[in-house]
Amino acid sequence: MGPFGFVYYLLLLIVYILAIPYLIFKSKKEKYKVSIPAKFFLKRNPKFQNEGIWFHSCSLGETKALSAITSRLKNKVINISVMTNTGYEEAKKITNNVRYLPFEIFMPFWITKQKVLLVMEAELWYLLFLFARKKGAKTVLINARISDKSYKSYEKFSFLYKRIFQNIDKVYAQTQKDKERLEVLGARNIYVTGNIKLSQMPKIENIFKNLNENVITAASTHKNEEELILKAYKKEFGKLIIVPRHPERFDSVYEIIKDYSKKNSLTFSRFSKDSSFNSDIILIDKMGLLNEIYAISDLVVLGGAFEDNIGGHNPIEPAYFNCKLISGKKIFNQYELFECVDDYYLIDNDQLKEKFEEQDKLKKSKITKVGDIEPILKDINEWI
Repeated sequence: MGPFGFVYYLLLLIVYILAIPYLIFKSKKEKYKVSIPAKFFLKRNPKFQNEGIWFHSCSLGETKALSAITSRLKNKVINISVMTNTGYEEAKKITNNVRYLPFEIFMPFWITKQKVLLVMEAELWYLLFLFARKKGAKTVLINARISDKSYKSYEKFSFLYKRIFQNIDKVYAQTQKDKERLEVLGARNIYVTGNIKLSQMPKIENIFKNLNENVITAASTHKNEEELILKAYKKEFGKLIIVPRHPERFDSVYEIIKDYSKKNSLTFSRFSKDSSFNSDIILIDKMGLLNEIYAISDLVVLGGAFEDNIGGHNPIEPAYFNCKLISGKKIFNQYELFECVDDYYLIDNDQLKEKFEEQDKLKKSKITKVGDIEPILKDINEWI
């Protein structure tokens, strides 16, 4: 590893030892009872058994985007590592070879020989790239991006990122701006291919029939956003469907809906108990249905941008279905995707009711740019 690698590993080891009591405490929570033991104690998280094409992504959205590439790699060994529970569940739809990526101190003996390692977006782990390359893999960063908000912190630790990029053979960036920022951080062999999340459009089974009334969908909502939307909502605006971002919030969001509905003489239901869509307000408490809901929606209020420190969510899917699209102004993690969409509305929190009232005047959103995965596939096929 050299002197730098040794010091880096030693510091991580000290942090890990100090954090053990906290990790044990945190692992008792339902949300983390599988992921923390897997990542920090290797419980039921063995090495990949077969040499193949190894993809690493963080969570649901990034993992879902991988299917555009993996679907073109027929009869190849696909290994996927992830960071989150939702990412893990999504990866299982692609391959049975799914693992949680362990904490970095385990990398030297956990990583096995792979043909190629392809890492999504900003998962820049020094020991991941170092030991994957040492064990024979070509290393690639795909869909790479550096957001406006995070760029300053990347610059502060440029000494570390320069060493990380020494072990990355090739980089596929989302935009020219990303390429320029990556070059400053020490990346090389950078090519701009657009956002690969735009290389494969949503696929649906049309499991829901169009409803004979206006449908407003509050999508990927976070804490406090449901209350914001409900306060702006009136029955005459249309049927309201609420889809929380995280499944562990389903019960608490249902209580919020129930309380609001009773105070305002509205009917309400949760999808797991009643899938008829007959109520005024419906909670979707099942994962994997959002695109099907977009397909029957007229207006989408996209969450994650009305609260601080979230950064917005992906506008591509509602735009694909030409929904009228409203979101908050805090979209700092999604600027690149919003640049690929026309006719959307970014508003202050107190403007939501006004937009509901004038929704007939709003334009339908549409996608204007696409991503290109062909150069990535070409490299993979040459290297394997």
